[in-house]
Amino acid sequence: MTSSHPFRVLVVDDEVQLRRLLRLALEAAHYEVYEAETGQLGLSEAASLHPDGIVLDLGLPDLDGREVLRRLREWSQTPVLVLTVRDGEDDKIGALDAGADDYLTKPFSGRELLARLRAILRRVQPAAEETVVHIGEVEIDFTARLVRRAGAEVKLTAKEYDLLRYLAQHRGRVVTHQQILRELWGANAEDNTHYLRVYMTHLRQKLEPDPRIPRFLKTESGVGYRLVDA
Repeated sequence: MTSSHPFRVLVVDDEVQLRRLLRLALEAAHYEVYEAETGQLGLSEAASLHPDGIVLDLGLPDLDGREVLRRLREWSQTPVLVLTVRDGEDDKIGALDAGADDYLTKPFSGRELLARLRAILRRVQPAAEETVVHIGEVEIDFTARLVRRAGAEVKLTAKEYDLLRYLAQHRGRVVTHQQILRELWGANAEDNTHYLRVYMTHLRQKLEPDPRIPRFLKTESGVGYRLVDA
């Protein structure tokens, strides 16, 4: 992102004070900011403005934020960062399954908001064309299906590689247990979260500097996992 070509961000929130704070934070980081105070207006603005990213509050006066997400995903894959005061696991999973790319629980810091927004906005850059991804000292070569750590090849099983690849393709985003299980094991495996714990343990042992304190392969408690470039 450069100041001459700023990303366009649509903020959908009914709280005037919060919209004002978000505008100040985002404009200070050189984003071009637009606002909507209702879900219906947010959908209309998203259709007309074609923003690069959307910051969406779940508690809107006319539509539940998850309904806004469901309608948006019928025609758009614009990255969405959800803001919510609801910190229950079901609420977070519901937002992610409805189409959110990430969520942030209120109250939050401006620095964390900007970091998470940067992560989801990488999707609008040509990251999909990447054949090699670097996460710290780990290199993932999609074309060769090779993983290296500090230049040395790391031997992964086929399923370990598939899990790492899926997380890398969605890096910076929370991916729910159910999303991973559907992708890697099929629709009938959505309840088998023990699969993920086993394979995540193996990946951390092979890739993390200290598997007990993961730097890259993060757990979102009760929700899923996130691969970050720490």
